[in-house]
Amino acid sequence: MSSLFFMSFLDLNIVYFQVRLGVLANMFLLVFYIFIILGHRSKPMDLISCQLTFVHIMMFLAGENFWLANILESLNVENNFKCKATFYTKRVMRGLSICITCLLSVLQAVTISHRNSLLAKFKNRLKKYIITVLFYIWFFNFSFSTNLIFYVGGFTNMSETNQLKVTNSCSLFPINYIIRGLILTVTTSRDMFLVGVMLTTSTYMVIILCRHQRQCKHLHSISHLRASPEKRVTQTILLLVVFFVVMYWVDFIISSTSILLWMYDPVIMIVQKIVVNAYPTITPLIQISSDKRITNVMKKLQS
Repeated sequence: MSSLFFMSFLDLNIVYFQVRLGVLANMFLLVFYIFIILGHRSKPMDLISCQLTFVHIMMFLAGENFWLANILESLNVENNFKCKATFYTKRVMRGLSICITCLLSVLQAVTISHRNSLLAKFKNRLKKYIITVLFYIWFFNFSFSTNLIFYVGGFTNMSETNQLKVTNSCSLFPINYIIRGLILTVTTSRDMFLVGVMLTTSTYMVIILCRHQRQCKHLHSISHLRASPEKRVTQTILLLVVFFVVMYWVDFIISSTSILLWMYDPVIMIVQKIVVNAYPTITPLIQISSDKRITNVMKKLQS
């Protein structure tokens, strides 16, 4: 009884607060980036951040008892299709979130790299083909998650089916242990590769920042480094990457344990939902507080 009360408290209070705060912050940021892009004053980083913001909004709206599920329910769509659509959308958006965050990290590492470094040779090329790269990222994730359509469906509440309940109305169908391990291995390999790229580029950026710090101390002009927009953007992306990696590992441990052991615990699933929502909730707040263009606009509105 106490665990059910605890689960309801977490779901109704923390999760709903995350969703409302996350949607509002991401919507504000999305409108800002759209105005910047339409005003032809954008940078490649703005286009990527705009995509990431949209992905995070969709992650929230595709959640259970929210926009996508409510629309399908109002159209009298059967629970099986609703489950497949919402679960597939959430998994695609999760994959896009990790891919675009990785791309942000790579682009910033290339941007601040020294002109004589190996990465500097890709600077103009990466900026030139950024739209093409984003297109392939979206195409890859839509294709990558198609296998989920066959293994997920509406929860029938029949114990003999041996379904793994993942939400109140959605479950994973019984999967052969070998296929289950194969899906988990492929998904983990993709995520590990992207997390590895993020950690590598983050380490590279930290090295560059430390090197610039020492140079500025030597030149007695450390105030110039503190005011550098590039350093500010780099620190923001480093913070986002570190936060993402921490949240990813917590989510990975919970989800992989549930799938391998074929175990469902309502409290653990709510905790996982809070962990998954943490990154798209905190990300826009970090971006808003660190982007001088937004703070300048806010100051003008207040004056």
